[in-house]
Amino acid sequence: MVIPSESPAARTLTQPALADLADIPATSRWVRSGAVRLHLLDYGPEDGVPVLVLPGITSPAITMDFVARELTDLVRPIVLDVRGRGLSDNADTEPEGYDLDTYVTDVAAVISGLGLHRPVLFGHSMGARIAAVATARCEVRGTILVDPPMSGPGRGPYPTTLEAFLGQLDQARRGTDADEVARSWPRWPRRELQLRARWLSSCSRAAIAATHAGFESEDFFDHWPHVPAPAVLLYGGDSPVVTAAGAAEAARANPAAELVAIPGAGHMVFWDQPESALAALRAALRKLC
Repeated sequence: MVIPSESPAARTLTQPALADLADIPATSRWVRSGAVRLHLLDYGPEDGVPVLVLPGITSPAITMDFVARELTDLVRPIVLDVRGRGLSDNADTEPEGYDLDTYVTDVAAVISGLGLHRPVLFGHSMGARIAAVATARCEVRGTILVDPPMSGPGRGPYPTTLEAFLGQLDQARRGTDADEVARSWPRWPRRELQLRARWLSSCSRAAIAATHAGFESEDFFDHWPHVPAPAVLLYGGDSPVVTAAGAAEAARANPAAELVAIPGAGHMVFWDQPESALAALRAALRKLC
């Protein structure tokens, strides 16, 4: 497939979006991964067990704030703006710089650059795929994967099309608001709709397209059986991404892992069922930490 390219200027953030950072109880951190500067939100406390949070394909770090801020009594959440999103740089080579191996190189750079000792890796969607692969390269305390895409060669397609993702991106770049975003995500809390409306335009078109292509060409099950315990896989009970059949295959492929369904949640587990999803996440962290 042809991956669309763009100039760095095509990624935009308005003043209201940047002002959102004033309400975030976290410190900005910066790490270099080769030529790429990566931004993270560090929620502290510094003596807490570090939990490196890896968001999804169109989720800048700030969109995970409502999850991270609920964990600081247990751990030290540190949320990554994955390259090509939020305040992090674009890849220095596009589209090649948005494959799983490169994302994992960034995770290793963050762990080294921030001096994180045996962090927990916690990823949602794309981030869950990254976390699964990173366990082979990084020394970690444990892994929490949330609704990882189980599409891949010889499997069914990822249920959200690239055209749908790019349509939402175009909507954000022309200017959108929470009411319009709610047409696609009617169950989300109002604040999360507002953050989505203001921050989606910070995502690179090439990053979205290349990552989506990876959902079809890179098989999650090539890596999942090798994710060591302790590992927890949380998934939406109504998710089209981790279906009942997919969850059953995951249980067979890695019997040492714990699988937990979140009833009533789709793929956007924390946004769909915040209370029960956060409770399951906290329970998993207590076991790992």
